[in-house]
Amino acid sequence: MKITVLGAGVVGTAAAYYLAADGHEVTVIERHAAPARGTSQSNAGLVSPGDATAWASPAALKTFLRGLYNHDLGIKVRLRFDPYFLAWSLRFLRQCTVARLRANSQVKLRLALYSRDCINAISADTGIHYDERKKGILYFFRSQHSLDTGTDNYRYLAEHGLPIEIVGRDRLVELEPGLAGVKEKIAGGVYSPIDQTGDSRLFVDNLAAYASEKLGVKFLFGTTVEGLDIQGDRVRAVMTSAGPVTGDAVVISMGPESGLLGRRYGIDLPVYPVKGYTATIPLEDESKGPTMGGADEDQLMAYSRLGNRLRLASTAEFTGFDRTHKPSDFTTMFRTARDLFPGAFDEKKAELWAGLRPMMPGSVPVIGQARYKNLYLDTGHGHVGWTMACGSGKFLADLVAGRKPEIDPQGLVYGG
Repeated sequence: MKITVLGAGVVGTAAAYYLAADGHEVTVIERHAAPARGTSQSNAGLVSPGDATAWASPAALKTFLRGLYNHDLGIKVRLRFDPYFLAWSLRFLRQCTVARLRANSQVKLRLALYSRDCINAISADTGIHYDERKKGILYFFRSQHSLDTGTDNYRYLAEHGLPIEIVGRDRLVELEPGLAGVKEKIAGGVYSPIDQTGDSRLFVDNLAAYASEKLGVKFLFGTTVEGLDIQGDRVRAVMTSAGPVTGDAVVISMGPESGLLGRRYGIDLPVYPVKGYTATIPLEDESKGPTMGGADEDQLMAYSRLGNRLRLASTAEFTGFDRTHKPSDFTTMFRTARDLFPGAFDEKKAELWAGLRPMMPGSVPVIGQARYKNLYLDTGHGHVGWTMACGSGKFLADLVAGRKPEIDPQGLVYGG
C-alpha cells in the first residue's frame, strides 16, 4: 500500500521503518526541517522498562493537586481556561486507583520490554548507533522512608517480568562509581540491568536516513498537516501546506498535536501535552560523571550519559502547548546535578530545551485503526516514548499487515 505517516519523531519514524520493511510505499510528513526536532529532540535518554509504572495512581493524585499551588514540585499545574485540560484531568483522576495503576503498568511494561528488544534489533540490522549504553539504569532514593515506599511499584514490575535488584548504598556505588561522592546521601535504590540509554534524536536521524536510502521512505520536511480529506468511511488524502498527499492509509504519530487533529474528525483521542525540561552538557571531567543512566526519585530528576555528554531531565508541567523556557526553570535541576556529580560539568555550557510529552490519562499509548477504515493511530506514548516507540511501530505494522502481533494486544489496540 501507499501509506502516509504524520510525524517524523521517534514514534513516526519507527513506524515508517517497519511499514517500509514490509514493502509498503511510505511517505512521512513533518512540519520541522528535519526528523526528531519536536518531542523526540531531547528527552532523558532512557530506554527504561523500569520506568513502566503508570503516572496515574493514588499517590500521583495527591501530587497533582499539590502541583496546583506549589510550583517547586516536579509536577506543576498552571491553571488556565482550557476545557480540554479539564476533560483530560477528569479522565486522569478516574485512572488514579490501585486497580487501574496495576493494569496500565502491566500494559506499559509489556510494550516497553518488547520495544527495547526492537530497538536493539534495529541497531543490529541497520548498523546505526546513537551513543547507546547497555549498562542498566539506577532508580535511587535519598531516605529510608522513600526507599521503603518507593520500591513497591518496582517489585510489582518484577513480578511481571522486569529483572531488578534492590540495592543498598554500597552496592549502588559499586554499580555506579559516579555516585561515590554522595553515597551517604542515598539510602538505596533499584537497579534494572536490562534498561539502557541512548540519544533518541541521533537514533531517529540515523534511522530516517537508513529508511530513506535503503527502504525508499520519502520524507516531506517543512510541511504542515492542515487536515484530512475524508469521504465516507475512508481518508482520501492528507491536506498539507504543500498540497494534498494521497494514499491507501494514514498513520497519526504527531505527538501532542495528535489529539488536536483527531478531535476535528470525531476521534476520541485524549492526548494532552505535558512539558518537560532538559539540559545537555559536555562533561568537563568524565571520571566525575555517571557511567549509566539514573533517576533521583526524591528530586524527580533523570539523567543519562550520552558519549561525553550528560543529559539531565526534569519536571512535568501542565501548561498547554507552551514550549518556552527561561534560565530559572533549570535552577533545581542544576542544583541536584551538582550535588550528585560535583566537578563533572560547567552548567554555563548547557544546551537548554523544553518539549511536550503526549500524555494519555492512563499513560498507555493508543495503536491501531480509528473510526475510518484506513486511518491508524500510533501516539500517546507520554514520558517513555523513546522506550516504547520501536515496539509500537512493529506492533502497528503487524496490525496493518493483518498479522498476529508478537505480544499480547490486550490494552494496546485503540478502542475509542
